[in-house]
Amino acid sequence: MTLRIKYPEEIETRMKAFYDSLNEKDRRRYAAIEAIKLGHGGQIYISSVLGCHFQTVMAGINEITNGTETPEDRIRKPGGGKKKIIDTVENIDEIFCEILKNHTAGSPMDEELKWTNLSLKEISKVFKSKGMNITPYVVKQLLKKHGFVKRKMQKAVTMKDSKDRNEQFERIHELKEEYSKSANPIISIDVKKEVIGNFYRDGKVYCTQIVKVYDHDFNTFSDGVVIPHGIYDLKSNEGYITLGTSKDTSEFCCDCIKALL
Repeated sequence: MTLRIKYPEEIETRMKAFYDSLNEKDRRRYAAIEAIKLGHGGQIYISSVLGCHFQTVMAGINEITNGTETPEDRIRKPGGGKKKIIDTVENIDEIFCEILKNHTAGSPMDEELKWTNLSLKEISKVFKSKGMNITPYVVKQLLKKHGFVKRKMQKAVTMKDSKDRNEQFERIHELKEEYSKSANPIISIDVKKEVIGNFYRDGKVYCTQIVKVYDHDFNTFSDGVVIPHGIYDLKSNEGYITLGTSKDTSEFCCDCIKALL
């Protein structure tokens, strides 16, 4: 049926501008109200004026007349909208687990604690080598889906209290701030042995649970030692480091300084 009454072009332009300013749910309802006002033929005319699909107008009319509404805090009904790639690509979970198979480690004390040494980009590249264009963003969704969240180690396992420990670190910080204002380089040298075991280390990895470690690095709790010899210039952000087992640290330390400067 042909609509007998049409709005002036100026009114149609304003209606379209107002329609474009609304969210998806309010667009449906606004289009429905305008169509209902015009009666028979209004649905086709309003869909043409607003540039929306005829079914959008009908969906809005259904919501208004039958009381079918989305929850107040939602724009679409649950399940509406574009599906995630991780839910639509066939066998994506199996291939993802296969990629992580040889790059996943776990804790011998907690079978639920696992982590991977692959980055988002590295996993994405492996997907591409298998003919699947999976972006790092989608890889992040896959990691979260399988329980891997980027975390830092937490010093949560109490071993022994040390008197005045906080004051010591505060004093070191004060001296560092004072010297950083001078023209001299700030050189950090580390030649002490490092214990191997359930101890804190800098950096983050994707893992399924929080990695809990001892709050102090006591040798008696270690599984072995490694000797890092290195030097780092904080101002120029340059450094050099070598790992070994030798305890003759003074000579090697001088070699590190010579190599850096």
